[in-house]
Amino acid sequence: MPRPTLESVAERAGVSRATASRVVNGGAGVRASLREKVQRAVDELGYVPNLAARTLVTRRNQAVAVVVSEPESRLFSDPFFAKHLRGISRELSAADNQMVLLLIEDQADFERVGRYLGGGHVDGALLFSLHHSDPLPDIARRVGLPFVIGGRPGWPGAESDRELTYVDSDNRGGGRIAVQHLQSLGRTRIATITGPLDQTSSVDRLDGYRDLLPDGDPDLIAEGDFTPDGGGRAMAELLARRPDLDAVFAASDAMASGALRVLREAGRRVPEDVAVVGFDDVEQIAAWTDPPLTTVRQDIEDMGRLMARLLLRRLTGQTDTTGRRGPTSVITPTRLVVRGSA
Repeated sequence: MPRPTLESVAERAGVSRATASRVVNGGAGVRASLREKVQRAVDELGYVPNLAARTLVTRRNQAVAVVVSEPESRLFSDPFFAKHLRGISRELSAADNQMVLLLIEDQADFERVGRYLGGGHVDGALLFSLHHSDPLPDIARRVGLPFVIGGRPGWPGAESDRELTYVDSDNRGGGRIAVQHLQSLGRTRIATITGPLDQTSSVDRLDGYRDLLPDGDPDLIAEGDFTPDGGGRAMAELLARRPDLDAVFAASDAMASGALRVLREAGRRVPEDVAVVGFDDVEQIAAWTDPPLTTVRQDIEDMGRLMARLLLRRLTGQTDTTGRRGPTSVITPTRLVVRGSA
């Protein structure tokens, strides 16, 4: 059978080609009854719009780049990213948009990604897991591409930049929740394993820890990298410095899982000798550690949906009219989920 055309859709629906085109391409100004006839004709004929023709009419590619500033090995091994991408994908799919995933492995990739973003392939970009020196926001601005950031931007001047839009969780509040819980258990020598301190989520969670322990021993702070191995290395470092520690707040569930392994190898019982709290509440980790992990929950999938939703609003011309002085931000709440480790 020949491929159905827009003309055949218009004929089946009993409308003009122009009316059929407006309905198929999401245009306005068509009565509901006519729109319903055209849609019924599309379904009956199995018509698939020509993407190139649609782009000429709408000036939209119906595609959004998701740029993750992390290596492939971490993206596909950490369930945090799977949940984040699932939220983004579901929101974009509901709006008939395609997700295009781009990864940054090393410095050379920034040029490649910049060429792609500037090549007219996508309508906008979602940028997340950025580091302080990350050029991605400047690249997107240079090529004139609307973007939304995952995580609080931390570079100088970001707090007053009205052009920025970002989604984050209450990382600092989550850090406070973790330490408050450990203190409520009577723990007094509370250590923390931070994430990479060139990322604002790590800095904010450490600040939450310090809010409750302003005079804390610096030997009780070790930097990790959001991976199980990094958490294990940091835990071993903490035990060597302060073998008398009685609690640990790890800034991610992945690092907490590595810390639990090292504690077990060192003969420390959890939670009897050392209580452990993580961050994220990624079920694939928190519910399966031994013992199951007490953790600070952030709604990772919802943050992905919110990022996509905010970008789609920008692409359809819905602008902020609140007279704000700084970035548009959405901060999602965090809460404690108590399991067996603390």
